Amino acid sequence: MSTRRLPAVVVSALAGGIALAAPAAAHASAAYAAAAPAADAYTLSAGRLAAIVGALLALTGLVSGGLALARSTGRLGSGPGRRGAFTALAAGLGGAVIGGLVIVTADGGLGTGNGLGGGVVSLLMGLTAMALGRLVLLRARRTG
Repeated sequence: MSTRRLPAVVVSALAGGIALAAPAAAHASAAYAAAAPAADAYTLSAGRLAAIVGALLALTGLVSGGLALARSTGRLGSGPGRRGAFTALAAGLGGAVIGGLVIVTADGGLGTGNGLGGGVVSLLMGLTAMALGRLVLLRARRTG
């Protein structure tokens, strides 16, 4: 598979998986919320697990975008760093979508074990990674 098509394939797979999982997750969380109390401090609920996955994906986008930005300014190697920018855009989008999904499906507030805090962090980190990727692409287009 070409590295040019890899970000598009990853984003498509994530979007398709999330789109198919959203109705099932909403149904399961509504049934679970009626019978379950707040989670224990060390219980790894589905919301917490999804928030962790989204945060790690968004963190990958942040690191990739930061390295691509350093490369585009000439501080690290040579070249525009477009591949890192596309990776940052794809991973940031995935992290933001997963974080948004966790926020929407979380029952209760912070501290209930539904991953709401992690979802907010994942959403913000994903948006920041997408902004970094866009900045690198704008610089790469300007410099050639």
